[in-house]
Amino acid sequence: VALDSSIPIKFKLQSLVYPALQALDFNTPSHQQNGDVPILYKSTLASYWLEYLNGEQKLVPGLLANDHTALDQGQAIAAAKAKIDWTKLLPVAFQKNYKPVFPLHGNPKLLEKLPGLLDVRAAPLLAETEVLKSVPPAYIMTCEHDVLRDDGLMYATRLKEAGVEVTVDHYEDGFHGCLSFAFGPRSLGNYIHWLKENL
Repeated sequence: VALDSSIPIKFKLQSLVYPALQALDFNTPSHQQNGDVPILYKSTLASYWLEYLNGEQKLVPGLLANDHTALDQGQAIAAAKAKIDWTKLLPVAFQKNYKPVFPLHGNPKLLEKLPGLLDVRAAPLLAETEVLKSVPPAYIMTCEHDVLRDDGLMYATRLKEAGVEVTVDHYEDGFHGCLSFAFGPRSLGNYIHWLKENL
């Protein structure tokens, strides 16, 4: 959208609250740490991606195992995976002792059935750096107890590397959906303050 000349109105800001930004790695540290933590389970997230991309629910186990990004899946996947390499994009404190999980042999049919997994309109973390340079300033809220934590943190790193102004509010005691609970006033207050300062 940032580079699409057919869209005359451009965004002034990006406002991302525990965002889902990629579906190539379902085993980032936050997925490994929080896969079974309510409210958003790792399997539920995979199911949502399939609904969004009009895929069959029977593909959930393959996504969770990273069969679509296995080491034998070729150069196109290797290039996309480099853009979400959490061993380089996440601060060490968030990597903890987790290791990347990519099987040696995968299922090439997954990407054939779900080409949208590589579409940057669905997965902004896969955008080229040149594209990211043209996007507006961003606010990103992440929560420690959320499978999506690392998507937001990796996107923040990539935006900063592209020279984009980024504000990250990370809540150590937060979880996916926390804005709707007693936790909400504090996090919502910080978010509203940022909007007032930047709109």
